[in-house]
Amino acid sequence: MSLLLWLAAAAIVSGAVAWACAGSPVGYVVLALLAASLPAQRSLHDHVKAVAEALESGGLAAGREAVGKIVGRRTSVLDEAGVARAAIESLAENFSDGVVAPAVWLAAFSLPGGVLYKTINTADSMVGHRTTRYAAFGWASARLDDLVNLPASRLAALWLILAARLDGAAPAAAALRCVFRDAARHRSPNAGWPEAAMAGALGLKLAGPRFYGETLVEDAFMGEGRREAKAADIRRALGLYRRAAAIQFFSLAVATTALAACGSLTQ
Repeated sequence: MSLLLWLAAAAIVSGAVAWACAGSPVGYVVLALLAASLPAQRSLHDHVKAVAEALESGGLAAGREAVGKIVGRRTSVLDEAGVARAAIESLAENFSDGVVAPAVWLAAFSLPGGVLYKTINTADSMVGHRTTRYAAFGWASARLDDLVNLPASRLAALWLILAARLDGAAPAAAALRCVFRDAARHRSPNAGWPEAAMAGALGLKLAGPRFYGETLVEDAFMGEGRREAKAADIRRALGLYRRAAAIQFFSLAVATTALAACGSLTQ
């Protein structure tokens, strides 16, 4: 059933992309709208920023409500530091699969690659949960999502390390050290890379045990810094995120321009 679900979704999306690429004026409009909708760069920034603003203006209750919109964990048990860490962890992980991955697959395989990636990622979000209810139904989506996010998670860590270097050699070195030491210890094959880079760059300790509903998930810690994160740390993380996103944009622009130039020379 899980494999049938994925095959049906892939067939629908492939058909839609084939129609959009047919060359009609309407198709070009659809192409532009689809391509623009794939990366979630601004939306992610605004949702995480809202958590910092809620903590600053409304206190813990407002912060819990705001962070509950972007994380799946049980927010009622979080203190102010837990709310701030949850927001930063979500920012790091979603930078990888919501910003870096769509851009990478778009750059590599144009719109079909970007749309198929987004289909896998959305299916994983809907039914790829590691619970009794979805264990058999969503395993294909979960495994495919892990696979297609492997390159993006490593690139996301690299962009964050380079962004940290703009703050000085020490934050970049700490980010690099945390990635090599902690990334592979995360229960996810991908989330640990950007989370460890973010933790090292900010001097925080992220991840660790957390509740999802009534289930306690014993995850490894990322980083060796302090646990007492605040709204100001969320804003520091957002600054790092903006610089990392800019680095990715210019890097991909240079790479695609160079490839296009090489292609024209060989013709």
